[in-house]
Amino acid sequence: MKSILAIVIAGSLIVSNPANANEFNEAIDSIMEQAIKDGTPGCNLGVIHEGHFIHKKGYGLSNLELETPLDGTQVHRMASVSKQFTAMAVLLLADDGKIALDEDIRTYLPSLPDYGHKITINSMLGHFSGMGDYELMAASYEGDKSEKAIELKSVAGGPFRLGNEDYLTIHEFFDVVRTVPLALEPETEFRYSNLAYFLLSMLVEKVTGQSLRQYSHERIFVPLGMNNTFFSDDPVEIVKNRAYGYKQRDDGTYITDMTNLFWVGDGGLHTNLDDLLIWNSHFYSPKLGKNPKQLIADMNTANSKFEAADGVLYANGQFVREKDELLVFSHTGGWLGTHTFFSRIPDKDLAIAWMCNDISNPKLGKSVEEVGSFVIKQFSNKIQ
Repeated sequence: MKSILAIVIAGSLIVSNPANANEFNEAIDSIMEQAIKDGTPGCNLGVIHEGHFIHKKGYGLSNLELETPLDGTQVHRMASVSKQFTAMAVLLLADDGKIALDEDIRTYLPSLPDYGHKITINSMLGHFSGMGDYELMAASYEGDKSEKAIELKSVAGGPFRLGNEDYLTIHEFFDVVRTVPLALEPETEFRYSNLAYFLLSMLVEKVTGQSLRQYSHERIFVPLGMNNTFFSDDPVEIVKNRAYGYKQRDDGTYITDMTNLFWVGDGGLHTNLDDLLIWNSHFYSPKLGKNPKQLIADMNTANSKFEAADGVLYANGQFVREKDELLVFSHTGGWLGTHTFFSRIPDKDLAIAWMCNDISNPKLGKSVEEVGSFVIKQFSNKIQ
């Protein structure tokens, strides 16, 4: 699904609603229904234009045991799409004068090791701090651990299994992250770091005395009316209307595929399509901070000139690229049993959101790409 970024960027002339709304929605339904069989997990899908859904629907099941359908309302774990919300929390701290973005993270988290370099908060927000990723700790379904990885062990003494086998509390994880060395010299290149965004959650906690969950609830989600959104830092809490995560075996049957790791910052946000519509609208009519318009401008400003890919910069939890004089902000998210995507094209007031609870269906990714391409084509057919 990462290639959906390229599809959204490819659209050069995006305008008002497609001429025939019924045909537009039916075409999307046809694409998605070809990929998702009856009785299997799938996706909630939303297309937002000018502050309203022009398509909002679920495909497949949210819970295979109860045979509960996805209907566009379920709460999903958003994985790395969470990062823009963590970034907003950090920017609010700076807006309050409680931190300085160009200050060393150790000023606020003095228990971190002396890295031998100044590690600014801004560099962590923009992934050029030199901090590494999970491969410096353990292997996961995403790949093997690095040769430079620390020797993290499970309770039984074997290698730590990062996913849903072994478990660490937030503060146990913090103790581990404090032992992880830098992956490279800071401020030399873009290097994606989940560990940096986790440490930003601990920054919030240290400075405010509140967890990221509590602080974001008070300062972001309640003011905006995002009633279905929260950072889940409790592995045993009840999440109403949750979309459960699944993975398909080789024989075609499904198993539950959900993480038991509940630190936050790099991920952990739970939300639904309705609240993403509110979040999207906030970029046009901002409400947060002392000067909301300036805060949104800061949020949308790239943290550095280091490119994540050719022509792609990073702005506070959002990949940003200019294509045909249009700026596209987007981020994907993927972890056990969840695959998500959220993209905004501000100049045309268009946003696309996917929340899928099956990462193993190869047809699903292709269909998601086909829908994205179809949406762009429809909006390109008629020029205002």
